[in-house]
Amino acid sequence: MAKNQLKKLLGVGFGVAVTIGGTVGTGILRKPGPIAQEIGNPTIIIAVWLIVGLYALMGSLSVMELGTMLPKAGGWYVYARRAFGNYAGFVIGISSWLGSVSAMAFGAAVMSEYIGLLSPSLVDYQKSMAIGILVAFVAFHSIGVRLASRAQEVMSVLKAVGLLAFVVVCFVITPENPLAVDTVRPLARGGIWLGILAALQAVFYTYDGWHTAAYFTEEDVDPSRNLPRSMIRGVLLIIGIYILVNLALLYVLPMSTLAGSKLPAADAVQVLFGPGSAKVVTFLLMISIMGIINAQIMFNPRVIFAMGRDGLFFPFVTHVNEGGTPLNATILTASASILMILTNTYSKLSDIATFFFVLCYASCFAALIRLRQTEPELARPVLAWGYPFSTWTLLIASLAFLVGVVLSDFESSRYALGFIAVSYPVYLLIKR
Repeated sequence: MAKNQLKKLLGVGFGVAVTIGGTVGTGILRKPGPIAQEIGNPTIIIAVWLIVGLYALMGSLSVMELGTMLPKAGGWYVYARRAFGNYAGFVIGISSWLGSVSAMAFGAAVMSEYIGLLSPSLVDYQKSMAIGILVAFVAFHSIGVRLASRAQEVMSVLKAVGLLAFVVVCFVITPENPLAVDTVRPLARGGIWLGILAALQAVFYTYDGWHTAAYFTEEDVDPSRNLPRSMIRGVLLIIGIYILVNLALLYVLPMSTLAGSKLPAADAVQVLFGPGSAKVVTFLLMISIMGIINAQIMFNPRVIFAMGRDGLFFPFVTHVNEGGTPLNATILTASASILMILTNTYSKLSDIATFFFVLCYASCFAALIRLRQTEPELARPVLAWGYPFSTWTLLIASLAFLVGVVLSDFESSRYALGFIAVSYPVYLLIKR
């Protein structure tokens, strides 16, 4: 087997699992509080979650065409490079990789915080624990793709079952001392539109990962058949879980309580079962984080692996071990996350990760439009539903969102814009 050859081992079950595992993390259990703070109206809250869910569903229809047409590891990078050339591919590939590296560092740091909550004696070692978590995942993944994919399936099932059990409990159990109900509170400090834009930014971050199955088409035994099934089933399950969890939180917690909550799922469980019961949610959160780190440490190294194979990144990342893992790319990806943990930069980068993610979405939709024009003869086993209207709508919505984020939060966005500004000399240096 050539050193840069990935193995075809994956199917629909893994595709659904990695879609759920790569998307559903801490966001759904942490973000509803800040979103309630920004919006304050239950109808608008559910609408925002549903709108971004429909965006992900429509986006998956476009990604399915690209993923089955170009079944290569690397996701957004592959499509941008094919449509717009090496430099565009480099910018999108590094943007995708950096965004996920910061998200992985954030996930490991949050997981160490929760370990500290369960075992207070370990609180002083949170940074060491976060690094240890990433090192353990690298060691686990070095065994091979088959084991890592099975672990992803198990963790995704546990995560989905745990969240659905939480929803059932919220609607079935009657608290002994229910909180006073106030369904609507004043809108956020910036007014409705700034509140909705801030909420959309949070929800986009929570939904990121809906495209994860597309990173593994090169390793899928039948991508033309399996990718559409994986993406549609995975995204529909995610939308269902997110809407149900929000409805459950709104059912148990008054809006004023929800808006002031850093971890509303734990607060809801405490209302139902009393103090001390929140540790159950902490445990569920840890399973969620493990699932998302496992997915991230699978898909993100494949971006730089693909770039290295095309001569746009350091060639040592193209090594694939006997188990089918691009091991050097995996080690480098985890090392970048560890560096962010050591320097405490992951929090700032995670603030702008949504910008990188939506930039990648926009590049995907633009790539689909471009390749329909420039390479109409390419085999397309799956066609994007509703094209061109659906794809153009998603592209315009993505660009409008990016403009809105820059205008409303320029302090954070300038870092992302600065990266794009310096990307060309970096591209020339690496290419040389």
